[in-house]
Amino acid sequence: MTSPSLVSKLSAEFLGTFVLVFGGCGSAIFAASVMDANNGVNMGIGFAGVALAFGLTVVGMAYAVGHVSGGHFNPAVTLGAALAGRLPWRDALPYWITQLVAGVVAGGVLLLIATGRPEFSIAENGFATNGYGEFSPNGYSLAAVIVCEVVLTAIFLYVILGATDNRAPAGFAPLAIGLTLTLIHLVSIPVSNTSVNPARSFGVAVFAGGDALAQVWVFFLAPLAGAAIAGLTYGFLFPNTSEVLEERPEPVDRVQRRDI
Repeated sequence: MTSPSLVSKLSAEFLGTFVLVFGGCGSAIFAASVMDANNGVNMGIGFAGVALAFGLTVVGMAYAVGHVSGGHFNPAVTLGAALAGRLPWRDALPYWITQLVAGVVAGGVLLLIATGRPEFSIAENGFATNGYGEFSPNGYSLAAVIVCEVVLTAIFLYVILGATDNRAPAGFAPLAIGLTLTLIHLVSIPVSNTSVNPARSFGVAVFAGGDALAQVWVFFLAPLAGAAIAGLTYGFLFPNTSEVLEERPEPVDRVQRRDI
């Protein structure tokens, strides 16, 4: 079988990243809080629903196109994969550009939909952006956000590298990766609104502008640092020991027999 062309890989990365940003951020923008006008009850999906939405996008797209490009959909994943020797470095820059462009396109489509509601305002309703300090959902500091994003991205990469290891059970990697991303969001939505993915952060910050765009550097730096930690250490922590010599019985013709 021939390897997919770079064009095919980039197409897969564009589609997967677009769906991740559109589905995940879209759930936060449109469905997290939906008030029933009659009784004032929130009929939205809340934090748990948004977390699940991000996880489901990865599961679906990893199964759909992961076999073409590796299913990164995230510049941090691409960095970790390259450092771990899973991706040629010559492909890293095209992957990064494609992922960032796809995130921006998804953000643009989300804004187009959102402005179809006359009372929608990014300033008042938010646009699923990430932030620290007063722009953190629960007011967490810059230091807290950096630690959270670095640790969770490293965990995410360890799971990705482990689930796609040739020693891992075949066919289950998308489930493990998607469920882990769900868990990551359950932990960190109150802290940073969860990034672990520069393309996800940049795709909506471009349109939110202002402080969201001014703070987006953190959501490049911290996820890339976490991914680098995992990519550089995975091989040392979990070396491939599959090539173990087995003891074999000595050939009969070499067994020395005693004359009787």
